[in-house]
Amino acid sequence: MSANHAHAENNRLYLTVWAALLGMTVIEVVLAYIQFATGPMLIMLMGLSLIKAGLIIAYFMHLKFERISLFWALVPMWVLVICLLFVFFPDSFRAFNLRFP
Repeated sequence: MSANHAHAENNRLYLTVWAALLGMTVIEVVLAYIQFATGPMLIMLMGLSLIKAGLIIAYFMHLKFERISLFWALVPMWVLVICLLFVFFPDSFRAFNLRFP
């Protein structure tokens, strides 16, 4: 088997990543039921979600095993989406205030 397909044979790696994702999901569910201050809880939930998204992208979408040029082709789109989020997010507050004065 060539070196390019060596990652496909390692089921232990995928099971470890899956177990980590499952553990983070359990932590998120427990945090949702605990009476906690909203700010720190949201920061923890967003942090865990970002870590989970990174693991899914790296291992299950196989970007960890791709060339770095593919990764850098995707990063500008990610930055654009984040910038658009910050541009349009304040408008959601305006729309919310129009609906629920």
